[in-house]
Amino acid sequence: MSSPELVLKVLRSELRAAGVTYKMLAERIGMSESSMKRMFGQKDMSLSRLAEICKASGIAMEDVLRQAADVTPHADTLSLAQEQSLMADPKLLLVAICCLGHWTLEQIIETYHLSEAECVLHLIALDKLDVIELRPLNRYRLKVSPAFHWRADGPVQQYFRDVVVGDYFAGSFDGQGETLLFVPARVSSHSAMEMVQKIQQLAAELARLHQDDRRLRPEERDGFTLLVGFRSWEFSAFTALRRPEAAAPVKGLTHQIHQMGPRKR
Repeated sequence: MSSPELVLKVLRSELRAAGVTYKMLAERIGMSESSMKRMFGQKDMSLSRLAEICKASGIAMEDVLRQAADVTPHADTLSLAQEQSLMADPKLLLVAICCLGHWTLEQIIETYHLSEAECVLHLIALDKLDVIELRPLNRYRLKVSPAFHWRADGPVQQYFRDVVVGDYFAGSFDGQGETLLFVPARVSSHSAMEMVQKIQQLAAELARLHQDDRRLRPEERDGFTLLVGFRSWEFSAFTALRRPEAAAPVKGLTHQIHQMGPRKR
């Protein structure tokens, strides 16, 4: 997707969030609704027209351009070497995860036992690792896509399995915006693949909400984590109770959706 297309994609998202329709926008700048739709359909727009539309809809043009820059296609995962570098330093991993959540340097040092100088050094390290692009005043731009996820066979994911999962499930999942589902089912391979596609769509929707909510004040947002597992599986204690003639497990599918996460102060 080209840069003009990205700008228009962000602009459409901002217009939807502001509740501004093509008809409303056309009336405000003296155009017909059909001309407005045609202009957006051309996938290009002059800077002066962009400024006019932003002004008419009450949207800051600099926010549109910034978001377009932030969603410029990048890799969905890090390389194995990048992940290994993060795992070699727990504080670097912490700062990296904070950056993935779009925390500012000020928020990081106010929340964790890190000095400003120490945090800046970690930001410089992340810049060298090509995870972020460090900018003046210790601001940064992520160099991973909104659909970023850790490598399935990587060291970070393995660390999560060994250490983090137990800590994650220690929660009660009864807070506002939290839920825990454990749903067993017997379905065909075709249906299982359909579920995988829907889970991927769910992850994409969470990435979109994460991006959209960046416009809110920090105190209006909290840290949530979505952990999804879907595989053919039988609880080992149940397998131990099988009759000898039924030793081969009858494949069942278990779908788990968990939503929770570390909170900011």
